[in-house]
Amino acid sequence: MKRSVISLALGLLLFAPLTASAQSLGPTLQKIKDAGTITIGHRDSSVPFSYLDNNQKPIGFSLELCDLVVAKIKTKLNKPDLKIAYQAVNSSNRIPLVKNGTVDIECGSTANTIARQQEVAYSVIFYAPQFKWIALKSSNLKTTDDLKGKAVVVTQGTNTSQFVAKLNAAKNLGMKILQGKDHAESFLLVETGRASAFMEDDILLAGLKANAPSPDNFVFLSDAYPSDPYGVMMAKGDGEFKKLVDDALVAAMKSGLYDKLYTKWFESPIPPKNINLKFPQSEGLKALIKNPSDKAVGQ
Repeated sequence: MKRSVISLALGLLLFAPLTASAQSLGPTLQKIKDAGTITIGHRDSSVPFSYLDNNQKPIGFSLELCDLVVAKIKTKLNKPDLKIAYQAVNSSNRIPLVKNGTVDIECGSTANTIARQQEVAYSVIFYAPQFKWIALKSSNLKTTDDLKGKAVVVTQGTNTSQFVAKLNAAKNLGMKILQGKDHAESFLLVETGRASAFMEDDILLAGLKANAPSPDNFVFLSDAYPSDPYGVMMAKGDGEFKKLVDDALVAAMKSGLYDKLYTKWFESPIPPKNINLKFPQSEGLKALIKNPSDKAVGQ
């Protein structure tokens, strides 16, 4: 009888650390550990953050930042052979796919907004854009007021689409607002003359312009509006995982690695056409990198 009690006690002692260890991982890390795979959400045409190269492989600035997160996860789980699965997402399905666990982290160009924080969590900010319009040079459009009564385009499911709707009402412009399924389609509507202008974050438009067959055919309108900052998106309510993601990004920012990656993707020739976006860090972004924050505009 004594031996049975002792055996049971030893068994409980041996099992307890494993249980505690599993619980300390949190749901996302535990899911990744059990699957032996982390699933990264990526975009197809968000140059230079997350897009496809000529071999249809996901590449970009955001994905390289997420590679640092993956390295940290491998160390945390002691799984150097952890596999990476890539899941294409778009503006409409990215939040649902994070919420239902299909995607563990979304590494694209997703804005951190107060409204979205009710559904998902964000890492510290890794980019701060502005809203801009892009149009054909031949249109001779200069400002937002020149778009009165014209057809314009936004990408469905974006914070930009909400902003343009409010701008249209506030300035009584009477614009017809079209919606592209992704940034590439929205840009194509301008390129083919079906929309007069496309509003999106400045750097995304710069990427689309640089990779167009005739980049010089496009111009930015003069108006600029504050946009929402980008973060790595993940499931809400998993503090352990968020801390790991934040720690990986902050370490890169403090060490200077972030600056090197920024230079690589924003100020150097990038695939697939080896075009240089020539887009240096703004003073606002420099301030955010010096003092990392996960706060949305208005918080």
